Amino acid sequence: MIMSMTGFGRAELSVGNRDIIVEIKSVNHRYYEFSCRTSRGYSFLEDKLKKYVGERVSRGKVDMYVSVTDNDDSSVEVELNKPLAAGYIDAMRTLANEYKIREDISVSVLSRFNDIFQITRPPADEDAVFADVKVAVDQALEHFLSMRQAEGEKLKADILSRAETIIGIVGEIEERSPLTVQAYRDRLYAKLSEVLQSANIDDQRILTEAAIFADKVAVDEETVRLRSHFDQMKKFLDSSEPVGRKLDFIVQEMNREANTIGSKVNDSALAHKVVDIKGEIEKIREQVQNIE
Repeated sequence: MIMSMTGFGRAELSVGNRDIIVEIKSVNHRYYEFSCRTSRGYSFLEDKLKKYVGERVSRGKVDMYVSVTDNDDSSVEVELNKPLAAGYIDAMRTLANEYKIREDISVSVLSRFNDIFQITRPPADEDAVFADVKVAVDQALEHFLSMRQAEGEKLKADILSRAETIIGIVGEIEERSPLTVQAYRDRLYAKLSEVLQSANIDDQRILTEAAIFADKVAVDEETVRLRSHFDQMKKFLDSSEPVGRKLDFIVQEMNREANTIGSKVNDSALAHKVVDIKGEIEKIREQVQNIE
């Protein structure tokens, strides 16, 4: 299935003694690029999550946010920084003496200085934390990938629609191109008749010149290759693997064939049709840039 490189997913749930929030979003990028913001003390999750998400995402700039709140306070220890507390007390007494104000130092006043208390937790079991976080990540990824798939189906439908338009125009070019050779032969015959003022025209010379012209303006090879590129593109769009880079290459080849056709046609109507083809190919290229 075709996947877009843009998507968003979110999950918020409690696992064990932890409240976990996961948000994941992505935008277009040539390669897989992953960045993650975590709660303080959980940075060890970043490398694990990069590898884990990379198993499901091959292209795109992925940003993830993980919030972990541990509700198990049974092992939390609070220590008093006695030197720092003494320093605050001395400074407050000095302030009272210097400016002749009432000294009202109390525990409630000192507790406002958070830095005199040091809260410590035992080292987290990284494997256990990651196992809990994965539950939320999987849920967020489900929404994220579902959104990318839905967007990918829209991209596929649009590309195929434009491809059909281009194939239709290619058919018109293939039908009209031989007529330009006949028109050239008729113009050449009329011009020689006018210049020579005689009906005795060397038909063989006319045929030779027309053949040379036909060879110059022939676009059969290019239209055949263009159709082949579209057949290949349709196969890629039905693939279950990431095909964004392959499609990008195919679009480049399609554009090259269209440019060659444009350089060969010697007819204003055909030139306009080539412009239409190139316009549709450019729109396909823009859509392909969004495909994983």
